[in-house]
Amino acid sequence: MQDMIAQIVEMDEKARRITEQAQQDKLHAEQEIAIRREQIEQEYLERARERLKKNEQTERELAIQALKESEAKNEEAAKRLDAQYQEKAEQWVQQLFERVIGE
Repeated sequence: MQDMIAQIVEMDEKARRITEQAQQDKLHAEQEIAIRREQIEQEYLERARERLKKNEQTERELAIQALKESEAKNEEAAKRLDAQYQEKAEQWVQQLFERVIGE
């Protein structure tokens, strides 16, 4: 009987040690998961920041290019208007004069 009680006590202690070890393993695994999760978040944020920097530079370059193209178009239009004015200025002045005087 004493042997059975000793075995039961020993099995209980062994079960407690196993349970305690399992709880420690679980806690350790949860800590590792939390650390890894934080690492993954930081890596993701860093990659996102890098993409934003690249996109920002690309967008800036595209905006500058669009501005240059717009300025070139405006300059060309101004040149055409100046040329047309040089060509037809006297005609336009004469037409305006005739309309004002004619009325």
